[in-house]
Amino acid sequence: MTALARLAATIESRRDADPDTSWTAKLFAKGPEKCAEKFGEEAVEAIIEAVKGDRDRLTSEAADVLYHLLVMLAARGVTLADVEAELARREGTSGIAEKARR
Repeated sequence: MTALARLAATIESRRDADPDTSWTAKLFAKGPEKCAEKFGEEAVEAIIEAVKGDRDRLTSEAADVLYHLLVMLAARGVTLADVEAELARREGTSGIAEKARR
């Protein structure tokens, strides 16, 4: 099992945890919109670090982005397996060609 798969499983296991003891449960309790907002905040922080060129900070922020992405997806019932299946479907297809199909 990959680190992302383990993280996704941990996130799912915290869905009904006590929001006073779990950050993930606290995010779920605030609803999918708040989960999306938090993901956006973390994405912006990653962008800032990418522009600054600070590799260590970018790595840290990227980990935050992945965590919050998985929380946001879970809040809307989308699993990591769903995303992996979509990536597999697109594999071997030019990004330009794939975008043109949308």
